[in-house]
Amino acid sequence: MFMSKVAVILFVGIASSFVQLDTTAEPENREPAIVNKTNYPVPVGVRSQYKKSLSVAANNENLSFSLHNNLANGVYAYIIGKDINNRVIILQPDGSFYHPDADGATVPVKVTQDVKLPLGPPGSTISVNISAYISSARIYFAIGELEFFMLSVDKETILIEPSAVDPTDPSATVEWGFVELTHLPSGVWANISCVDFVGLPLGISLTTIPGTVQSTAGLTANAVACICNDLRRQAMQDGQPWDELCQRSNTGTAIRVLAPVNYINLNPSAFKSYWVDYINQVWSFYTSTPLIIDTQLSEGKVQCQVTGNVLTCAGDNRSYTKPTAFDIFGCNTGPFEILATDNTIHRAIVPRLCAAFNRSTFLIHGGNVQPSLSSNFYYNTSPTNHFSRIIHEYESDGKGYAFPYDDVNPSGEDQSGTVSARDPLVLAIRVGGV
Repeated sequence: MFMSKVAVILFVGIASSFVQLDTTAEPENREPAIVNKTNYPVPVGVRSQYKKSLSVAANNENLSFSLHNNLANGVYAYIIGKDINNRVIILQPDGSFYHPDADGATVPVKVTQDVKLPLGPPGSTISVNISAYISSARIYFAIGELEFFMLSVDKETILIEPSAVDPTDPSATVEWGFVELTHLPSGVWANISCVDFVGLPLGISLTTIPGTVQSTAGLTANAVACICNDLRRQAMQDGQPWDELCQRSNTGTAIRVLAPVNYINLNPSAFKSYWVDYINQVWSFYTSTPLIIDTQLSEGKVQCQVTGNVLTCAGDNRSYTKPTAFDIFGCNTGPFEILATDNTIHRAIVPRLCAAFNRSTFLIHGGNVQPSLSSNFYYNTSPTNHFSRIIHEYESDGKGYAFPYDDVNPSGEDQSGTVSARDPLVLAIRVGGV
């Protein structure tokens, strides 16, 4: 994760935290100038797969979007990102890009330019074309209008996006969601993500110039309400605040579900002891049994073992202490923080360790090799990340990020739901689920 120059998390008002958005649909070494209140890493596995699959450039700036409204009246889209010069850009209804300019403002200034793209009535589809590369992008969809703000940091304009976490955010009562996108000379890469929260159900389909199609169906139409019901039942079973992850409108309708790490940011004592026994069991087991991490790189399989209460892996430049619940749900703090000085082996091990914790696969048969088990074995043991488990149950094809390293899978499997191509033609997005 590339941190902002003003990465202060206070969660008080719209200007309370400035953490640079690092979308998963982003190749390495790009530092976006868009901010919100989440802080997640770009999965190392996805980055390596992205670079491999898009190694031959199509070199075509044009990209078409087909936006299908399967939801309601009053749905708007917003396409924001960065151009090839790292400037923030927002697509306008006339097809040109608006370049926000905070003009030196040190407090957030509302974006008043009309940048909303109205979708047609339910059942209709509109086409949107862009003729410039865009990276670190999000395509927002909302029932109603979203508010964006900007400010200046070191003479650079920073865009502040709607926050799913801050109850005082001007867009807090609006139902919204987004698709992550990067479109460069090397190709396009997009995904739907529930890493931050679950919002409007979205599905994506990418058609290439030769005519091949990749699709991720996304969540079912009533997913948010169903997920909240299941989380309430889970809370009754284990006494953890799963039900409190749900956010509701002024009328009591469930409009989104926060990721556990965001809930812990607001309630630091939440889930504090949830993983303790499991972590201790993992540490005890791998004191006498080797843990094999398949880096899925040229480095191959690496042997790890617990010694002196830390996990040490062959060829790794750093060892691993026991994580906390916050570390496990977020995957980028404590032992899972990746530093600029970390070597390739460390960068490969971190996502695989964190994925195994979230899916609770360390102590089941075959769990001594990570990753090696199919998705049928994920989330079958308590404690586990029930937020992720339940999300995948309501994804029509089981695909879509439900925690930061959901792209970690054995060869041939893909639970992340990414679509990518070096020769893209149309990215179709369905709003409203199936």
